[in-house]
Amino acid sequence: MKRIGILSDTHGSLNPGVLNFFTPVDEIWHAGDIGDIGIHDQLAALKPLRAVYGNMDGKEIRFACRESLVFTVEGVKVVMIHIGGYPGRYDRKAKSIIETVRPKLFVCGHSHILKVMYDRKYAMLTVNPGAAGNSGFHQSITAVRFVIDGDQMKEMEVIDIPRK
Repeated sequence: MKRIGILSDTHGSLNPGVLNFFTPVDEIWHAGDIGDIGIHDQLAALKPLRAVYGNMDGKEIRFACRESLVFTVEGVKVVMIHIGGYPGRYDRKAKSIIETVRPKLFVCGHSHILKVMYDRKYAMLTVNPGAAGNSGFHQSITAVRFVIDGDQMKEMEVIDIPRK
């Protein structure tokens, strides 16, 4: 069993409430637009980190992270990419990876909109944790945590912190 915390779109700032929310997790996944290598390093010092770079990330983060990741946790195959879309409206590159890999979990960011949807066509859960930073149009800071137990994903929780 693994407890996972997912965030995206920090754009160089990280709310302390998100860090507190991730205290019980075993791994942190960042779905891109980290914004500052210091955020990457802070998260990596807290828990094991899997991260992809986003369209706004510079050379330092692109050197430290890949554009997409494919990995398995417990019995769940995962694809993570920054620009991904959602069921019925996937980005071309994301769709190609999904069709090749056939993951059980697809994680993306970019939209700054929290969205958790099941895609019946590909038999996978799609998770966009929204935006955990202060830059963008979003009204609140969001992140997701959940449990992977064998091939099951369960106990999904969301933190929603109003922006000031």
